[in-house]
Amino acid sequence: MKTHATGSALVALALLASVGAFARPAIAQVSAKVTPDMIQTGSDIPADWKPPQSDFNYVKRDVMIPMRDGVKLHTVILIPRDAHGLPMLLERTPYDAGHMSPNNSLLMADAVWSGDKDWADGSYILVNQDIRGKYGSQGKYVMTRPPMGPLNPTKTDDTTDAWDTIDWLVKNIKASNGRVGMIGSSYDGWTVAMALLHPHPALKVAAPESPMIDGWMGDDWYHYGALRQVNLDYFSGQSSKQGSGESIPRANYDDYTNFLEAGSAGNYAEANGFKQLPWWNRFAAHPAYDSFWQLQALDQQLVARPSTVPTMWLQGLWDQEDIYGAVHAWEALKQAGHGANNHLVIGPWWHSQINRDGWNMGPLKWPGNTTAQFRQQVLIPWFNHYLRDTPMATPLPEAMIYNPVEQRWDSFTDWKVASAQQLTPLYLQADMGLGFEQPAAGSDSYVSDPAKPVPYLPRPIPQKNDGWRTWLVHDQRFVSDRPDVLSYSTPVLTSTVTIQGAPIADIFASTSGSDGDFVVKLIDVYPGSDPADPAMGGYELPVSLDIFRGRYRHSFADPSAIPANQLQEYKFRLPTTNYEFKPGHRIMVQIQSSLFPLYDRNPQTYVPNILFAKPADYRKATVTIEHGPSGRSAVLLPVVAGARHGG
Repeated sequence: MKTHATGSALVALALLASVGAFARPAIAQVSAKVTPDMIQTGSDIPADWKPPQSDFNYVKRDVMIPMRDGVKLHTVILIPRDAHGLPMLLERTPYDAGHMSPNNSLLMADAVWSGDKDWADGSYILVNQDIRGKYGSQGKYVMTRPPMGPLNPTKTDDTTDAWDTIDWLVKNIKASNGRVGMIGSSYDGWTVAMALLHPHPALKVAAPESPMIDGWMGDDWYHYGALRQVNLDYFSGQSSKQGSGESIPRANYDDYTNFLEAGSAGNYAEANGFKQLPWWNRFAAHPAYDSFWQLQALDQQLVARPSTVPTMWLQGLWDQEDIYGAVHAWEALKQAGHGANNHLVIGPWWHSQINRDGWNMGPLKWPGNTTAQFRQQVLIPWFNHYLRDTPMATPLPEAMIYNPVEQRWDSFTDWKVASAQQLTPLYLQADMGLGFEQPAAGSDSYVSDPAKPVPYLPRPIPQKNDGWRTWLVHDQRFVSDRPDVLSYSTPVLTSTVTIQGAPIADIFASTSGSDGDFVVKLIDVYPGSDPADPAMGGYELPVSLDIFRGRYRHSFADPSAIPANQLQEYKFRLPTTNYEFKPGHRIMVQIQSSLFPLYDRNPQTYVPNILFAKPADYRKATVTIEHGPSGRSAVLLPVVAGARHGG
């Protein structure tokens, strides 16, 4: 092969050769002397890096606080610079205390996450702590560790850990005034409730936000016995590692397909290694509301050990994760005579939205940032009252509940607990009607097929989807035409129907199967056209809904098979609301037998443990809803005539 080169190329090659010939001797001439400062036998990462903070308007301390058994808990403390006599705000979390200050900023308000910004104005010392066994804390982690007693034979729990933490803080944080408030949402709200079982004297005020109070009855794990199987990702993420674990890998984009192909929830979990998780093994062995769940129900624990700490029980009207806990804890305490220091607040929010912006709830738009307004005008002034002795412009009422129709806060001096409500039946009628008059006769049937469960959102439903936070206000027209969804509707309303409290589903039904679930939705149907907001024309807005597993119709602790084709009553409470159905709207009630894949499928054949139902157990069933004299199915509404409670 011949090579052809231009004159310029030959010159370039000659230059490269000369450079190479010149460079090699030069390297050989470099001194090989090595001095000690050139050598590193250890790590380039210092054992205790302390960046300068002289320009910061706060001091960040990272400490290990000892508990009574010697275990030390990782705690992050942000102290405003030159602070003196400030109260402390404590949050205990399983989600990494270091996330309290994710930004290395000169200003405290810019350093903290969104939920703490309003508190980071230099008037509070902020404290965030990893609970026992998570992230930087020592000890053994137990999921929502039960209080000391039959389920926890040790000498510590999250009550003692909160007590010991507060005791250390008031003795060691010299910039404080010796007073502590506790706050936190979801699991962090649970830690606040646990602290209230035996509060330290320095704990002066508390706000459990969307706390998990009863995981079986209606918070994270189950709703009236129906498994919230999408939370299996939480099990692996929370309990497979001391830090943050992984969620379950998916074969398909659509979780509807993933869970349907897996069969039972137990099969899905154990195919993904869950037998290695002690929490799962305890959980899976107790599908009914036995002592495993009863002894962890904090509403009963709080009544048995009531505190005098002023407490704000706070949640959202459409809390998609923990809609049960706050209101039930507050009701239990009020019924037991402890209402004076306990207050109920329900805002127009999804789960934990109180710590983020609150301009809207899905398609529902508010006239302002409801969460920021509440934090700044109500929550923080209320904490200041007990932690600084500052007066409140307006005393906090017994209950503050947002009216999403009138878009205002309503205040109540005597909000009725569910057992004291005056209820008005809204009966299912013939021809898919709905009304306050007793129906003469009739029934309606549908076929529930576990192979084609009703989705809780339009498909596809990815593992991480934008609709999760707001699914409880999703337009229900996407299922209205399904043959396995019954939709009953009133005529167009000519006057306002106001409800304040917890609606009660009272359904009389028979099934050809030996088990089954009942989903009941109370819906506001908007007029067909809305000039002010055309997108809301005909919208079917869920106001309150829940699911009930039929085997528990007589007893939550002792389930029983449903006798085939025999009329049974299924009566269960729906989430609390404060709502007005306006003239021109219609009220709708929808009934179905699944909300998939959020809740696991009922095989509709009675088996001892639905978590481990076999493929052959899943069978179609004909469900008949009765609305005649033998069983007048209805939703019992807490109707209030002429209600008006200005906020």
